[in-house]
Parts: sequence; C-alpha cells; structure tokens
Amino acid sequence: MLVDGAWTVRSRCAELAEDRGADTKTDFSRKITLVVYGDLASKVVTDRRREYSSKLVGADASRNGGRHVCVVDADGFSKLLKRQPAPCLKLRKSGAGRVRPVAAAPTGSEILGGPLRMRRPGRHPSVDLTLDLNRLDKATATHEATVGALLGHLSGRGVEVRTHAPGAPAFDAGWSCGTDVFIAEVKSLTGAREDQQIRLGIGQVLDYAHQLRTTHPGCRLHPVLVLEKRPVDPRWSPLARSAGIRLTWAPDFPDV
Repeated sequence: MLVDGAWTVRSRCAELAEDRGADTKTDFSRKITLVVYGDLASKVVTDRRREYSSKLVGADASRNGGRHVCVVDADGFSKLLKRQPAPCLKLRKSGAGRVRPVAAAPTGSEILGGPLRMRRPGRHPSVDLTLDLNRLDKATATHEATVGALLGHLSGRGVEVRTHAPGAPAFDAGWSCGTDVFIAEVKSLTGAREDQQIRLGIGQVLDYAHQLRTTHPGCRLHPVLVLEKRPVDPRWSPLARSAGIRLTWAPDFPDV
C-alpha cells in the first residue's frame, strides 16, 4: 500500500504498526480490532486468494454480530502511524456478494487534504497477480511524472497542491485559489488508447465533482483533467469545455 506516498509492503506495514505498540496478524480472528485495507497496483487488481475480500467479510460478520471492527485504508493507516485519528470506513456488499469499504461522506468544508507527494511506482511479482503489470508499471511511472510536473508548475505560481481529504473522492490532485477549489484527475497516455484514457478521465472527474457539489453545495468547484501530453485529436478540448471540465496537459499545462 501507499504509506505517506511511498509503496510499502505488508511485512513493513506490520513492523511500523508493531513499533507503535500494535499486535499484527495476517489472518482474521476474534482478536482483530482493526483491518487495514491494502491497495495494490493502483486499485485495479488484488491477489488470487482474495485475502482482502475475505478479511472484509470477516470484519462485516463481526460488526453484524455486535463486535465492531474498524476498517481503514492506506490514508487512514498513515494517520494512525502518526497517532492521528483516522475515519472508520463503512462496509457495503456488492451484487457479487463481495464486501467493499465505502468512505463516509466528507464533513464540513473538507475537500482538500494534506500536501500531495509524488508516489514511487512499484514493481509487482507476476506470480501474485492475475494480470501482466509491465505496461501498468510504465503507465504508473508516467502518471507520477505528470503529477510531478503539475506540482512543479503550480508550485512555481505559489500554489500548494494537496491530496484529497479523508472521506472525499480520491481525486489525484487538488488546490485552491481564493474561494475556488480545483480537483484534478491525471491520466497517462503511454501504452494505452488515447480515447479510452480520456473518456475514463472525463467520467472520473465528473463523478468526483458531482459528489463534492452534492456534499458542498456552496463550493465553487472546478474539475480538471490533466494529461501526460497534448492529445492527438483536437476534439477533446471543446468536448471537455462543453462538460465544464478544464483539459490541460504537460509540460506547459495551458489554462491551469
């Protein structure tokens, strides 16, 4: 998982927790009071044994039996390591019967979280995963390079780029200028179909904006789609504008 922006393996996470007085186990039992929901490969794949799902099923059953088990994600785990409070995630069953964590709605004016840091792309052994991640790793590296370029561009203008607040939609980057709040989804185009990536990014950032406008009706919110490079097809700029999205790209980031 990502702990304060750095990929951290499960054994190291256990060491960090034990350094702060916790006992850790990899299997679920009645001794468990907290489940940390890991996030591998940018949220697209879990291991074949579906350990995360089985642990969440155990947490859900425990809650239904009257014994509450807290569930936190990587952001929450990072907060706990700093001895800060972390939001306990709700659990919801999907149509396939899986149990998934669902973040509570952000409270008050919380949209932007702490300062955004570049992540260090990790490499994942293919034996543990159900798909070839070579292309995904390259795309992730390009994604983080684009994030870094955006950080440099906005920092040069005196704007602090931040991550999402606990419970807010997981947009890639956010910043504010006066009373205006900007939330951005970053999409790499390397090794992927350009139209598919841009359509995905448009859908994601519109979804994030809709959720935040619902919970923060008085906020002047601006969705931004950030691309690795200028798209080949010029139609995407007017299309994004018509949907109320600012479309920009590295390295110059026009309109941002």
